[in-house]
Amino acid sequence: MGAYITDMTVVTKNIVNTYSRLFEGLDPLTKSELLKRLTKSLKKEHSSADKAFYGSFGTFPDERPAEEIVEEIRASRKFREKDIKF
Repeated sequence: MGAYITDMTVVTKNIVNTYSRLFEGLDPLTKSELLKRLTKSLKKEHSSADKAFYGSFGTFPDERPAEEIVEEIRASRKFREKDIKF
């Protein structure tokens, strides 16, 4: 976590320090509840990022069977003969 703190902006560091000072006066049970909620928040963010990443893969909207699409692609290929001189 130390490396992460050095990557934060001055404003972000001030926010973290301010919250940290606020937490110092709380009882252990309240601190524990805050940790649970922060952890849950981080998991949601991670889950959303995963969904967005994996959602970028997969199918495209086309009702035709795969074989028909493959055949269309193969039929549309154009090859030309070209002599290569060395």
